[in-house]
Amino acid sequence: MDLGESLEDEQKFVIYKYDDLFSESFPLMKEIRRLGKLTDVTLKVEEQTFSAHRIVLASTIPYFYAMFTNNMAESRIKEITMKEIEPSALESLINFAYSGQVRIDNQNVQSLMVGASFLQLLKVRNACADFLISRFHPHNVLGIRMFGNTMSCTHLIQAAEKYIDQNFTKVSQSDEFLALDFDELIDLIKRDELNVISEEVIFEACMKWVKNGEEKRASMFPQVLAQVRLPLLSPQFLADRVAREELIRSSHQCRDLLDEAKDFHLMPERRGLLQSFRTRQRGEFISGQIYAVGGLASNGESVSTVEIYDPYEKRWRMGEQMSMMRSRVGVAVMDGKLYAFGGFNGSERLSTVEVYDPRKNIWTQGSAMNCKRSAVGVAALNDCIYVCGGYDGVTSLNTVECYCPKTDIWKTVAPMVKYRSAGGVAAVNGYVYALGGHDGLSIFDSVERYDPVNDVWHKMKSMLNRRCRLGVAALNGKLYACGGYDGNSFLRSVEVYDPIKNCWSLVTPMNCKRSRVALAANMGKLWAIGGYDGETNLSTVEVYDTETDEWSFVPSMCAHSGGVGAGVIRSEKCFISKT
Repeated sequence: MDLGESLEDEQKFVIYKYDDLFSESFPLMKEIRRLGKLTDVTLKVEEQTFSAHRIVLASTIPYFYAMFTNNMAESRIKEITMKEIEPSALESLINFAYSGQVRIDNQNVQSLMVGASFLQLLKVRNACADFLISRFHPHNVLGIRMFGNTMSCTHLIQAAEKYIDQNFTKVSQSDEFLALDFDELIDLIKRDELNVISEEVIFEACMKWVKNGEEKRASMFPQVLAQVRLPLLSPQFLADRVAREELIRSSHQCRDLLDEAKDFHLMPERRGLLQSFRTRQRGEFISGQIYAVGGLASNGESVSTVEIYDPYEKRWRMGEQMSMMRSRVGVAVMDGKLYAFGGFNGSERLSTVEVYDPRKNIWTQGSAMNCKRSAVGVAALNDCIYVCGGYDGVTSLNTVECYCPKTDIWKTVAPMVKYRSAGGVAAVNGYVYALGGHDGLSIFDSVERYDPVNDVWHKMKSMLNRRCRLGVAALNGKLYACGGYDGNSFLRSVEVYDPIKNCWSLVTPMNCKRSRVALAANMGKLWAIGGYDGETNLSTVEVYDTETDEWSFVPSMCAHSGGVGAGVIRSEKCFISKT
C-alpha cells in the first residue's frame, strides 16, 4: 500500500500522546497493591508490615530511589525493617506514593512531618509545616517553634518567630512560656522584633516566669533582667513597680540595672554615654499599617478621608473616615490607637481630638486641646503625647500641651523657645525635638528639645537648611528632616541628626520636591507621603532605605492630594487557630 513516498521526512510519522495515561494508571496500581498482586517488597515497622512495588516507591519517594538503585542490600531482600518512622506515617506516605494525596490533621501532622523528612518527601514535609502554621495560637506556637527547630525546618521556624514577635503579649501568658528553660527565655526576650505596647510587657512576663519556679529560677533572674530594657520604662513604673520588687531589691546586680535606668532618666545630658541595646526601642523593623489621615482633596478642600497602606500587599485601601474634615492635622500613635489633633476644616482652626481604634474600626472623641491648633507638631513619648506650637488662626504658637491617653486629661508644660507653626516634631532617646517651622515672619533652621523630667526646652544644633512644612521622623535613634520650604524654594533635600555626635549630615534627596510632606518610620525605613512641589498637590509616596541610601517610589495614594497627617499602627495580622 503506497502511503505517499513523496512526503517530506518530517511528514512520514506522527506522535500519539495519551494525556490521561498516568492519571488512569496510578489508581489501577493502587488497586493492584490492595489486592496484593505483583508486590515485590515488604516494609516492616515495629510489628506492622506493608507490601508495595519497588518501582512505584523508587519513582515517587527519593529515599527508596536511593535504596533500590544503589546496589544496597535492601535492593535485593524481600522484607526491609525500618526504625526511623512511625507505622501510621509510613502507611500514609506509601499511600501517597500511589495516589499523590495524604490526609494531614492535628493528630498525625508531627509524625507525618518526621516521616516525610526521613523519606525526603520535601513537598509533604512543607505541606505539614504549612498546616502547623495555619494552626498557630498563642498557647501552642512556642512548642511548634521548638518542633521546627528539631526538624531544621527554616520555613516553620521563621513563621513561628514572626507570629511570636507580633503576638508576644498573649504568648507570654501561655503555659508554654512559663515552661521555657533559661536559654530559650533569653533567646526570646532579647529580640528587637518583639511587638509590645511598652517594655512593661517584657518586664511582667519575666517576673511571671521567674516566680513560676522561684526556688530554681531566682538565681537566674539578674541575667534575665539584664535583657529587659529598663531605660525604656517610665520613671513612674520604675519607682512604683520595679524598685519595689523584692527579687530586685535583694540583688546587687539587679539594683545596678535599676540605677542605670534611673540615670538614663535623671541625667539626660549623659544619655549619649548610656546608649546600649537596653536603650534601643523594640519593633522598629516590624511591619505596620501606614495611615494617611485628613489632608486635601484634588480641589484643595480639607477632607476627613483616611487611607491605609499595607507594605506587604503594596496597596492603599480606604479606612474609616474621621467625623470632621482636617488638613494640617497632627497625628500620633500610642498603645495601638491613632490620635488626630486639631487641624483646619476649611473655615476654622480646630481644638478637637479624634481617636481611632483599629480593633473596633471606629473613631471616638477625645478631650479637646486647650487652644485651637493647625500646622501642629505632635510626638508620643513614654505615656504622653506632646502637641507643640502650630497656628491658631491669628498667630504662630510656642505653647505645648501634654495629653495622657489613659486619663484623657491635658496639662500645659513649658513653652518652646520659638513660636513655631508648620514645624516638625519627633521623640528620640527620651526627648521631644521641635525642628524648623516659622513664626509668620521668618523660616527657621533652629532646633530645640524638651526634657520631660525637668520640664524645660533647650536649644540644639541647627539644621543645615531652613525648613517649614517639613517632614520629621525618628529612626534607629536618629532624627530625619525631609523636604519643606525655605522661603525661596520647595525642597527635596533630606538631612539626619545624630544625637550622640550632635551633628547634622545630608543623605540622598527625595525624587520629588515636597513641602507639607508627612514622614513616617516603618519596617526600618522612612516613608515620605504626599506634599506640594510648588505647582501641584502630590499623592505620590516614596520610601527611603537607610542601608542603601536610596529613595524609591511605591504606589500613590488614591483619595488624597497631599497635606495628610501620618501614623503607623503595628500590624496585628495573626495566623488564626483552626483547632
